[in-house]
Amino acid sequence: MIKVGVIFGGESVEHEVSIISAVQAMNKLDTEKYEIVPIYITKDGEWYTGTALREMETYKDMELLKRYTKNVVFYKKNNQFVLQNKGLFKKIVNDVDIILPVVHGTNVEDGVLQGYLKTIGVPFVGSNVLASAVAQDKVIQKQVFECTDLPITKYHWFYDSDYNTDGEKVLKEVEKKLTYPMIVKPATLGSSVGISSVENKKELKEAIEDAIKYDSKVVVEEKVSNLTEVNISVLGNYENLKLSEIEEVMTDNSLLTYEDKYVGGSKKQGSKGMASALRKIPATIDANLKKDVCEVAEKAFRAVGLSGVTRIDFLVDKQKKQVYINEINSCPGSLAFYLWEAKDKKFTTLLDEMINIAIKDYKKDQSKVRSFKTNILSGFNGLKGAKGKFGKLK
Repeated sequence: MIKVGVIFGGESVEHEVSIISAVQAMNKLDTEKYEIVPIYITKDGEWYTGTALREMETYKDMELLKRYTKNVVFYKKNNQFVLQNKGLFKKIVNDVDIILPVVHGTNVEDGVLQGYLKTIGVPFVGSNVLASAVAQDKVIQKQVFECTDLPITKYHWFYDSDYNTDGEKVLKEVEKKLTYPMIVKPATLGSSVGISSVENKKELKEAIEDAIKYDSKVVVEEKVSNLTEVNISVLGNYENLKLSEIEEVMTDNSLLTYEDKYVGGSKKQGSKGMASALRKIPATIDANLKKDVCEVAEKAFRAVGLSGVTRIDFLVDKQKKQVYINEINSCPGSLAFYLWEAKDKKFTTLLDEMINIAIKDYKKDQSKVRSFKTNILSGFNGLKGAKGKFGKLK
């Protein structure tokens, strides 16, 4: 039986969303194939493990959580990937064969966690460091899309320091390049956190000042007229990929909000993550627009070098019959399982395929030459006689 470590939480404004997605996933993993090892990262960066982490009730009281779980560190020891107790008596409390990151946002989805896992050498599900980093940064994404000739809306970006130094100059640059209405976004956040729709200069100023509370980089985009928002999920890697059904996301607001995505109609029952959002599946766009969405999604997935399951969001101008790629979610809320269920692929099957893709990616990566057997340092004497901070090297 394969031991799957499910990592979630983290120092991110999307912390709670990650918990919801992870608990959903853990409850759908095939327990005849996999032993589930929950690994929760708190908002202050501490790692915990224990079966209690599989229940949503556990997260309502952090003191109880800490009482019924173990505070651990994760590292490689004797060719095993182990979780070791951080207490007085250091003890290996569990080990894993592969990691399933179910994480959202800064410090976890953006390549930071993936880099740590890569350094340890543990196989993990999902995109690599570079693809994860690109997928988290809306500005870098757009630059990749431009190089690949994919359709995007007009945009302008800047750093918080640019605005803090000369806010009026930044406002003028935005208004010179773009026309109202506009959308203002923190560049590296997700879940619609810090995003605003603006109609004039006063609202633009307020939206920028809100966005820089969350991020050092801000992107402003022209708003699409006659807007319909549609999403599609892609499963696979650069060699082989599959496309889910296309959804049309519904909202009464001027843009899709955090509440639309994660609260939706579930206020009484509790959030179900992105599954809470109001949507139409399949989307009510014509066949040509659906074809455009599918073609652009495939090109974007390969251009960024994604792997596993992703969700790619699109903006559609129904009147102009124009599709614009909006952004990539390398680890989407609820892992976009609802888009695959619409194609008769159960959540359990989706998770199984994600793990199989990760194993194949890992084996292929291991087959590449990563180091040379020759140790060029064995006869190296280039520093002989050199002096450093602490005197002559011997």
